[in-house]
Amino acid sequence: MNKKVMMQKSICLLLIIYIPILLNTKSINGESLTLGCGLSESGGKDADGRQWNQDNKYFSGGNSITSKASFQDPSLLSEIPYMTARIFTSESTYKFPIEPDKRYWLRLHFYPSVYNTFNPSDSFFSVTANDVTLLNNFSSSITCQALSQAYLDREYSLAPLNSDTLTLTFKPNSNGGAFAFINGIELIQMPDLLFDSPSLVGYADQTVDAKSLHFQTMFRLNVGGQFISPVQDSNLSRMWYDDTPYLYGAATGVTTQASKNVKIDYQTLPQYIAPSNVYSTSRSMGTDKDVNMGYNLTWIFQVDPNSMYLTRLHFCDYYYSKVNEIVFKIFVNNQTAENEADVIGWTAGKGVPTYKDYVIYVHDEPGDDQLWLALHPSTDTKPEYYDAIINGIEIFKLNDTNLSGPNPQLSDMMIEHQEKERTFHDNKHDHNKSFAIGGAAGGAAGFALVAAICVAVHQRKKKTPGSYTNTSSWLPIYGNSHTTGTKSGGSGKSSSGNIAMAQGLCRYFSLQEMKHACNNFDESNVIGVGGFGKVYKGVIDNGFKVAIKRSNPQSEQGVNEFQTEIEMLSKLRHKHLVSLIGFCEEGDEMCLVYDYMAHGTMREHLYKGNKPLDTLSWKQRLEICIGAARGLHYLHTGAKYTIIHRDVKTTNILLDENWVAKVSDFGLSKTGPNMNNGHVSTVVKGSFGYLDPEYFRRQQLTEKSDVYSFGVILFEALCSRPALNPNLPKEQVSLADWVLLNKRKGTLQDIIDPNLKGKIKPESLNKFADAAEKCLSDHGLDRPSMNDLLWNLEFALNLQEKHDGSSSKQHSPHADHESEFEEVTLPHNHMAAHYKNLSLGTEHDLSHDSSENSTAIFSQIVNPKGR
Repeated sequence: MNKKVMMQKSICLLLIIYIPILLNTKSINGESLTLGCGLSESGGKDADGRQWNQDNKYFSGGNSITSKASFQDPSLLSEIPYMTARIFTSESTYKFPIEPDKRYWLRLHFYPSVYNTFNPSDSFFSVTANDVTLLNNFSSSITCQALSQAYLDREYSLAPLNSDTLTLTFKPNSNGGAFAFINGIELIQMPDLLFDSPSLVGYADQTVDAKSLHFQTMFRLNVGGQFISPVQDSNLSRMWYDDTPYLYGAATGVTTQASKNVKIDYQTLPQYIAPSNVYSTSRSMGTDKDVNMGYNLTWIFQVDPNSMYLTRLHFCDYYYSKVNEIVFKIFVNNQTAENEADVIGWTAGKGVPTYKDYVIYVHDEPGDDQLWLALHPSTDTKPEYYDAIINGIEIFKLNDTNLSGPNPQLSDMMIEHQEKERTFHDNKHDHNKSFAIGGAAGGAAGFALVAAICVAVHQRKKKTPGSYTNTSSWLPIYGNSHTTGTKSGGSGKSSSGNIAMAQGLCRYFSLQEMKHACNNFDESNVIGVGGFGKVYKGVIDNGFKVAIKRSNPQSEQGVNEFQTEIEMLSKLRHKHLVSLIGFCEEGDEMCLVYDYMAHGTMREHLYKGNKPLDTLSWKQRLEICIGAARGLHYLHTGAKYTIIHRDVKTTNILLDENWVAKVSDFGLSKTGPNMNNGHVSTVVKGSFGYLDPEYFRRQQLTEKSDVYSFGVILFEALCSRPALNPNLPKEQVSLADWVLLNKRKGTLQDIIDPNLKGKIKPESLNKFADAAEKCLSDHGLDRPSMNDLLWNLEFALNLQEKHDGSSSKQHSPHADHESEFEEVTLPHNHMAAHYKNLSLGTEHDLSHDSSENSTAIFSQIVNPKGR
């Protein structure tokens, strides 16, 4: 009997404990909908394993069709929800049941692709939720082009609508042919995120009633940590991004992570405010008081002007435990939001999270399209440590009726690109030419991709003023080395190919000749695969070996690269550039024909290659680097206009039968700046691990962007490991960061290729490492020119050769060819002493290049001087 009573009491106790928890869980989850527009009745799961259901049940009225996208961008790791869409040709609505007194997340997913006969460039529309305008004259195509993204999301937090129905209306613009579309819709009942009465920055003791306002998520960042996917969030399916793309300046502080024995103790704070992963990582300024007092830890965010923004900052000090150990100031748009921020003072405990909300109004004046957040040590209370700390950042746009913003403005380069596209379409109509260039930029890393490489992209990527145009996108901009385009269905040659042939610079091959050259594209002849397609070994003209790069007809990638490659390489001839022999464009086939490089890529001789017994000596590696540097130096200074490669990496440095290094793959190259501008404004493209942080944050391309990428290559040659390896610990993912960290610590010898240990003369290593380190400077002005870098690499080689007992004149297996620097024996002349101590940041270019490579096209190459 006693046991029965005890059991009943235990059950009652469990009910008392768990019923409130269950009720609270229900209030958090509420009635959530995850709809894939155009999905079949069974729905499907995305890359995170989340189930997406059909939208038919909620579609209320209007003219619509469902369609599948014609092409899946490589950044889409899952078809759901982006590969199917509902197209609206007239005003159409969804109706969702809601509770009138609850706040809801509403997320809209867009992937601007060709659906049936609908071209995304014709899609301009508005979206309203009851009486709240979410989007107006919205073009997902323009937005994705401007941001170099393949797809995008819009996330809104709708205040209670005093209605039991949420009516979501899509209305195409009145322009003829305009249409609206949507790929995915999420509707999640929100818990109380405690948006009460945040303080208004700049107005003492004034607050804002945020509970009645609607929000649009602009940015949500896990500061100092990695991407947090929807399934890792605290039941709200939010995504938290890495903060590094938004950091400003060279001083980015340090990131830390809570030790395993520290438990994040929410106490009275609801756990859904932010996941524990946010509070267990942080960014601080560092341990050097003098350094910290000399800078602000700063982030810059592009926002829509003439709007109000709420900035929510998340804090959790899991290291210190006493009041007044760290006290700091918080500035929002150069106004003091908090004069004495003391996380332990706020939480009264170690490992206890909290947050602070600040509202600011961004005016509509020139330059007022950015929101700055800055932290700086506060000296007023004389804290024990002069430092600052932060764990998470959320920024929301606020309004009571209208959250819409303008479409972003395309860069000058993108506008020029579109004008070329129209020209090619006109040529096709007038002259039956078949080459057309697609306008859509390649997608940046998607959500799941960012999850894998948000640290690996680069720990030092930062945003600076002018990085973005006006946009309300809250996705970080991550570029990749692919673009998409449309191909013609006819036959004939590209416009650039016609020009090249007319000048006698390029040869046209028929498709039949291409098939004959590589045995009908037999797989046994494949020697490489890239973003453009497969590369085949072939034979033309009775035995002449060539490499044939063939586009993948299904991927529709590389049209832009195809034209650029022809335009660039048909006019360039240099010993250290791969020669373009000709091209083929027939039907859906595009091929580029190059000289065959017998020893393949530089990368495969450094690590994970197909020639494991062919270990390169330090001298060979230096010679390869010097050859590649000469090729880039020619691009930067030897042609009529500066040419910026924009995709310098070890797979784009090829080696011929004599081990001569040649730079290849000019599909992303740009004609560089003139002396008036100093840069090219363009969307960010390149390869992860090699991207110049200054180019990334400013979208201003210079030849120093190639120098940065080449600096990564130099350290690849030294360490024999990839530029990025997400499988390594966080601090080792990026080769550039890992090497620089070890160089500062004096442990560089510990991470070089084991095959080289004991075989590099210390003087040579030091000279090489110093030169490579300069290449990786955050600011382009601090990096060497390719000419200055060449002198230092030659000097490092000469130091090594003295160690090996050989003369400088015999250092290269191709010493009998022309060279810019062959006549210089650095240690034995007065100029050598000068260049040994020369600041690598100078712009001097004392090239002694012969005029052997001059052509009628580039008449200025006679003894060219640096620009």
